[in-house]
Amino acid sequence: MPIIIPKDIPAFNVLQKENIFVMTDRRAVSQDIRPIEVLILNLMPTKIETETQLIRLLSNSPLQVNITLLYTESYNVKNTPQTHLDKFYKKFSEVKGKRFDGMIITGAPVETLKFEDVAYWDELCEIMEFSNANVTSTMYICWGAQAGLYYHYGIPKYALDKKLFGIYPHRRQTEFDPLLKGADDVFYIPHSRHTAISDEEIHSRDDLRVLAYSDQAGCAVVKSADNSKIFLTGHSEYDRESLQNEYLRDLAKGMDIQPPENYYVDSENKKIRMNWMSFANLMFSNWLNYYVYQVTPYKLG
Repeated sequence: MPIIIPKDIPAFNVLQKENIFVMTDRRAVSQDIRPIEVLILNLMPTKIETETQLIRLLSNSPLQVNITLLYTESYNVKNTPQTHLDKFYKKFSEVKGKRFDGMIITGAPVETLKFEDVAYWDELCEIMEFSNANVTSTMYICWGAQAGLYYHYGIPKYALDKKLFGIYPHRRQTEFDPLLKGADDVFYIPHSRHTAISDEEIHSRDDLRVLAYSDQAGCAVVKSADNSKIFLTGHSEYDRESLQNEYLRDLAKGMDIQPPENYYVDSENKKIRMNWMSFANLMFSNWLNYYVYQVTPYKLG
């Protein structure tokens, strides 16, 4: 089944060229099927790139998925044209009277700041609180996962000695959880962050479950006991070149940064080994099916 997006959003042509089944919103309204309603709060500076990555993963499902893109009102976005935001995004004030089957809160390049010092923290807290009563299942990614664990469970983040940057192996910690259904015992996830959460605090909580762990990256896939919240500390949505683009960007800024670990087959020629996308597609598809579609009410209200 298709992903439903406007025909003139940049992701439409990109995904159509990849033979991904995308459907225009006009065509979708003519079908007698209730699509799954997914809200994406995009906090990344590269919004067009991030929205395309997430829509690509959400399309790998037999479900019809309707996407609503959201950006913060309390922070002036600098890296995305305002015309793009006006045309394809909504503000929280425009959607807070609605209910959604699923929501995704992305990462953001603000991890070295205290949560309360982030310009849009109060608004983000309002959105996270909104999710408790108005979203069937919410997926939090990277800094978004740290923010969600802090807001909902009081679990703080801490600074790493050096940036965790690369592709790392992860081991499943449970055999039968639906989110990892079909996953190998060991799979790979990209990480790019300067901070981490305490594994000990996660394991000490009776209301949290660790589904995937990495010796290098720690607790990487965590869920709430009631399945309403999924926390991903990595960036499974990343494209082949995403880490390379970050590496070149940091080099251009004169930062002391090492090449991403376990990323290049040939570091001299920058040949990339992509070994994380099959798990990413599987996990997002499982989330939509088992944690959203199978449990969300037919009438959202």
